[in-house]
Amino acid sequence: MTYAITQTCCSDATCVAVCPVNCIHPTPQERAFGSTEMLHIDPKACIDCGACADACPVDAIFPVDSLSTEQRPYADINAAYFADREPEPVTPGPNFHAWGAPAFERSLPSDFAPLRVAVVGTGPAGMYAAEDLLLHTDAEVTLVDRLPVAGGLVRYGVAPDHPATKKVGDTFSRFHRHPRVRMHLGVEIGKDVTAEELAAHHDAVVYAVGASADRRLGIPGEDLAGCVPATAFVSWYNAHPEVAPDTVDLSAERVVVVGNGNVALDVARILVMDPRTLAGTDIADHALAALRASRVREVVVLGRRGPEHAAYTASELLALTHLPGVELVVDDHDPRTGAAIDAAEPCDKAALLRGVTRETVDWSRTPTASSARRIVLRFHSAPVALLGDDGRVRGARVTDGQRESEVPAGLIVRAIGYRGVPVPGLPFDPTTGTVPHERGRVAGMPGTYVVGWIKRGPSGGIGANRTCAAETIGTLLADAVAGALPAPTRTLQAFRRLTRRRGGQVVDARGLAAIDRAEVARGRAAGRPRVKLGTVPELVAAAKGGRLRRTR
Repeated sequence: MTYAITQTCCSDATCVAVCPVNCIHPTPQERAFGSTEMLHIDPKACIDCGACADACPVDAIFPVDSLSTEQRPYADINAAYFADREPEPVTPGPNFHAWGAPAFERSLPSDFAPLRVAVVGTGPAGMYAAEDLLLHTDAEVTLVDRLPVAGGLVRYGVAPDHPATKKVGDTFSRFHRHPRVRMHLGVEIGKDVTAEELAAHHDAVVYAVGASADRRLGIPGEDLAGCVPATAFVSWYNAHPEVAPDTVDLSAERVVVVGNGNVALDVARILVMDPRTLAGTDIADHALAALRASRVREVVVLGRRGPEHAAYTASELLALTHLPGVELVVDDHDPRTGAAIDAAEPCDKAALLRGVTRETVDWSRTPTASSARRIVLRFHSAPVALLGDDGRVRGARVTDGQRESEVPAGLIVRAIGYRGVPVPGLPFDPTTGTVPHERGRVAGMPGTYVVGWIKRGPSGGIGANRTCAAETIGTLLADAVAGALPAPTRTLQAFRRLTRRRGGQVVDARGLAAIDRAEVARGRAAGRPRVKLGTVPELVAAAKGGRLRRTR
């Protein structure tokens, strides 16, 4: 028996570190790491020890003989990765890794004074950076976030029907209570505290602020009511406090999602899933209510290129093929689509569409309440304009490069990528939407660093941030040893007083724990894992209430 890595793989390589026979690839030392959709277990080399499954932070690894029908294709996906590859060399012994001399690239000399490092952002990138500092040095870490609750992308970016992916948050949360960590949640850099003031209290500052804006289509009609960015849609169903409950209107029968990445498929899947399934997740209350009353029967996913070039991962596409009560259809309007599917190699994503129904969709047909729910994948279709009546969207005009046609829809979701926004006080490249840097070191600002999407752009999943953080922290520590970090002029206690004076509603680790207890209690009462508090006042009140109860 062998093990296989499945859909929820986060690619953070924890499994690689514990594998005794070097059978999981690509490893962080290999060029392909970070460019593959997931990690893979070589079935010929696996010795069935289960160490990888025990270490996996997102429960993505299972014995092949225990895979469900939906997961069974992952046995083939894992094996296919190694089909044309030479086996990796191993050395004999009780542990078959080819160990070299011990190396501690991210440690400081034993006589080095503890660093004070602020990390701005508590999503995966920020927490991997904090973890690296806490595990390899005796640094004191200040966690800062503009929201009064931690989590970032794990809390507000992962679809609610992917609970295993959210489990990586449990790994991060253990550092929230670390004795060398101080939390200042609800503090916005550039508004409550300047970048200069933050730097004055710390030896170094690491910005892990992500890419919170969306990319625009740049076509007429994009500002019509009923055209919603995927950033807002995802935040809406995840109870983000900055997105109103009425942001999304589900009164239309057909929705068009522009984009061919994982976020586009997440949006499509959530729109047509049975709300009874979502009722067992941590989806926002207002989103669950809206989906229960939804009139949406058909979601059209527009891809500019063909199925062989789709940006979504094989695992997200496989999830659509096994969605209960939902029909998956490939619009066969362009002969290039079917030709690419038929010509695809077995390990190609396009080959997964071979058994999917193909039809040339009649867009004059309006889905009704009695229609079966379905997702239509329409490739070779680039939107050239959004059409509207009385200021509200009614459809999209698309082209395959030669002909134009209209796809009627009452809601358009643009899911063509995220984009970073400027951080007050830091340089910014408007072309890439990132902060200029060298191996994480911000240009012209000693002691200032970046990690995650604001560093490299919106690419890579949760686990990609681990390698990204290792590079940045390695640069920071090298600068510390070289004496290149400016000495702080203020104390940590002074920073705490400053944030309380400026922010007023600052949440610390005890307050965060109180929020967690309150949400879990609400979920227990509703038969759900948790019910998120969806506004800043609710989050702050829960944090304060938790502290008051403990002091009595």
